[in-house]
Amino acid sequence: MDLVQTPRTIAASSATPESADALRPRRSKGLVNEVVESLAASIRDGAIKPGDKLPTESEIMGRFEVSRTVVREAISRLQANRLVETRHGVGTFALAPQSSGNFQIADVDFATVADVIALLELRISLETEAAGLAAQRRTEANLQAMQAMLDAFQKSIEEDSDAVPSDFSFHMEVAKSTGNRHFADLMTYLGTMIIPRTRINTASSAPEGRLAYLRRVHGEHEYIFNAIRNQDADAARAAMRTHLANSKDRLRKSQADAV
Repeated sequence: MDLVQTPRTIAASSATPESADALRPRRSKGLVNEVVESLAASIRDGAIKPGDKLPTESEIMGRFEVSRTVVREAISRLQANRLVETRHGVGTFALAPQSSGNFQIADVDFATVADVIALLELRISLETEAAGLAAQRRTEANLQAMQAMLDAFQKSIEEDSDAVPSDFSFHMEVAKSTGNRHFADLMTYLGTMIIPRTRINTASSAPEGRLAYLRRVHGEHEYIFNAIRNQDADAARAAMRTHLANSKDRLRKSQADAV
């Protein structure tokens, strides 16, 4: 059976899968995403049919030049997304891709930079309007909650943290401030996966450096907050659109630089 493989340069033909991981300038999370994306594509395209047994761990390690740990994490993600099932002592088998028609975004849908950019395009449509509604409907309690998240973000920067929890929580508070529970419900469903740097290390790879990058994100949040506090719906929409568009542009640049 054929697998979709991502081309890569092998540092040395004699390298073992484990040593090959160490030679690549990529984190294991990126290697896991490559394997997940390839296997998922093979299952969805029919190259691996429902009921087919997947190659063994050793075979996958050899095809992708990755470690056993990477393969096991990739299989675990495919299991979580119900694309495969593992029968202990027998092997791992492909399941029929679910086609219920219900909207869903799974972890496997974030295997590439292009996937993350696609979600940002969805967020621009959703959160731009949410910011405008928040400016019209926010309460003092909403403002206090947003300010608390801004303060938490600033503290995370000072403590050398990635600030992902406070970043997500700020966007969640904007959604809550709309007074429309569906905005918050959708944000809850998406979870912290909507923050690009949980999938791609944008902060560390930013040309201006990690601290400057996070401070810029923090400043963009402050523009959004100030517009909502001032009940300026147009300014709130513009600030949110600019913030998310900047994130998309930064990802596109990182994708271009990696080529």
